[in-house]
Amino acid sequence: MRRLAVIGGGAWGTALTIVLAPRFEQVRLWVYETDVAERLQAQRQNETYLPGFQIAENIFVTSELGRALEGAEVVLSVMPSHHVRTVYGQMLPHLSETMVFVSATKGLEVGLMLRMSETIREAVTRFPPQVAALSGPTFAKEVARGDPTALVVASVDSDLNRRIQAAFSGPTFRIYTSPDPIGVEIGGSIKNVIAIGAGVIHGMGLGHNATAALITRGLAETTRLAVAMGGRAQTLAGLAGLGDLVLTCTGELSRNRMVGIELARGRKLDEIVGSMKMVAEGIKTTDAAVQLARRFGVEMPIAEQMYQMLYHGLSPREAIQRLMERSLKEE
Repeated sequence: MRRLAVIGGGAWGTALTIVLAPRFEQVRLWVYETDVAERLQAQRQNETYLPGFQIAENIFVTSELGRALEGAEVVLSVMPSHHVRTVYGQMLPHLSETMVFVSATKGLEVGLMLRMSETIREAVTRFPPQVAALSGPTFAKEVARGDPTALVVASVDSDLNRRIQAAFSGPTFRIYTSPDPIGVEIGGSIKNVIAIGAGVIHGMGLGHNATAALITRGLAETTRLAVAMGGRAQTLAGLAGLGDLVLTCTGELSRNRMVGIELARGRKLDEIVGSMKMVAEGIKTTDAAVQLARRFGVEMPIAEQMYQMLYHGLSPREAIQRLMERSLKEE
């Protein structure tokens, strides 16, 4: 694998492009906004989404999907979850069955409630695509800076996993493999929902005890959902489950945690979202998570209270109180 196309020029897409550039002979980065793409190509820095980091000379930036995908062997998609189906539909004329697709989007398709690898398989109608999911505890700035990072790549095809592992792994970027894309994608998605709750706790000044409890019980309900959908419980104890959950619930760089903090401070959701440059996936994922839980008959009390808070006006204080006053039971 020598030629890489990265589809999505936000902070995470740019960071992945930076860290993977030394591993490929040719890297092409697709950015939706033409003006951002032109500035990034000329200035070699994404001032809009990831300022302060230079991109290598072997990275070509474009806002034309055809040019980004030309000759690509690996297609790494890093766009927000609600754009995946549309963008892949636009990509379709430029795709070939020899391409390998890797999804680094941590979210669920609202409405259809699909994981991103499922959405890609539905969108790529010309041939059965080879798809894997990439997830784990990552902040874009730290990846771009070259800080040690560990992730997991998951598909049911062990040979595909090993190929991506070999292509992506580097001195500061360690990839593990997993045969469980369900567990990996559910873990990477639901952690954003739990992180909003962690932000509420922080914003209300409720302390470390409450945060630790939320993380632990959040992991329990995420695991229940993943297992009900056919995933493995042990996957959620790994990088894409516990690892990403802890990072997103405690890290200062977490956008979803920040949403919870601002809600606890009394700001309205529309105002918070309007002030953000980048997407907080947990907002839309909360809706999909609750619908999935109901479909599979899984109890997810934290996700349910975040849903009531985000979509039905429940106050952050009342959401926490409802969680604490649930009926007593065994762990």
